[in-house]
Amino acid sequence: MLLDAVALRFTDGYVTAAPTLTRALRLLDLEAGVGEASLQPWLVGARIDATLAIELWDFESWQALAARSVQLARDAGALAHLQFALTALVTAHMLGGELGAAAQLTDEDRLIAEATGTRPNGYPAMVLTAWRGQEATAVELIETVVQEAAVGGLGRLVNAGDYACSVLHNGLGRHDAARDAARRAFDRDLAGFGPLVVPELAEAAARTGDRGLVRAALEWLVKRTRVTPTDWALGIEAQVRALLSEGVDAESHYRESIERLSRSHSPYSRARAQLARTHLLYGEWLRRERRPGQACDQLRTAHQMLQAMGIGAFAERARRELAAAGEVAGKRTVERAVQLTAQEIQVARLARDGLSNPEIGARLFISTRTVQYHLGKVFTKVGISSRSQLHRVLPNDA
Repeated sequence: MLLDAVALRFTDGYVTAAPTLTRALRLLDLEAGVGEASLQPWLVGARIDATLAIELWDFESWQALAARSVQLARDAGALAHLQFALTALVTAHMLGGELGAAAQLTDEDRLIAEATGTRPNGYPAMVLTAWRGQEATAVELIETVVQEAAVGGLGRLVNAGDYACSVLHNGLGRHDAARDAARRAFDRDLAGFGPLVVPELAEAAARTGDRGLVRAALEWLVKRTRVTPTDWALGIEAQVRALLSEGVDAESHYRESIERLSRSHSPYSRARAQLARTHLLYGEWLRRERRPGQACDQLRTAHQMLQAMGIGAFAERARRELAAAGEVAGKRTVERAVQLTAQEIQVARLARDGLSNPEIGARLFISTRTVQYHLGKVFTKVGISSRSQLHRVLPNDA
């Protein structure tokens, strides 16, 4: 059924394929407790499983399937498969606003490459730096990954580079560059990219006055929300409608987008990074409507969320907008981990998240004794006496 669903998606289009895609995804969810005999098929199919969930705007299944693929690869010691499985999980964490967790997995990708004498996947670090707004590093990584992918005929990595480029430039306010990059990815229409790329395309096109391109993004969305009406999909559709609207209609759409994307009880609305960016777009719109008080409410929320997530360039956008609306927001000054080495930070993150010393050693390809040594150094440097105190000095977004 999975093969049929994927074939239909590429031959007959999304609308025709959606029912079969949905049935295939439900069957994948039911098989969550696979045994050892089924291990190899799961490893081989790991990437398409997560891609299918993204296509259906099902955030919960996306994260669950990606996490399961990562764990299966770890348990089997299948390091090449693990590097690719990490890609889907990194993206899920980033869209969920969990950049600290994404950074952990990015470190793991790098450590696997070092341990095996291969090259890192490239995708995790590239997209993470783009979301963080680290321009120089992101541009270098994007150029490197795209050049190598083009030579090797790796079309999905080229597409990923354009997606990362659109995120980076939207955050930095260079919407023309973001529009061009997102348009390239949008035109390729590769499975598993649409829900990521279309919000970038719509925002960039709206900011550059290309209403025709915004309408194209909306038409693409409507075809999908009619057959896949999840809160995540409908929330993005409402956001795009707001970008095309004025007055009361625009405000109504922004409010609907925020409501749908913030429904924490819904398994389909975990895209917290997009929720924060909707608050930012709404606040920017309110300020231009000369409603500074209401604009500050939305911009303050956006700034706090984006800053806490570590989504730097977008947080800076919100800060500048707040200043223009008459309110000053302080830049982040958390004094965390500046004394720690990169290895100490990696060990501390995993210990904070509940992993035992042997588990940390296996994840980082170091001995248990080395893990204990690094933890001892961390405790001394930050002035704590046990791993249970790590959450105080190393926040969840670190």
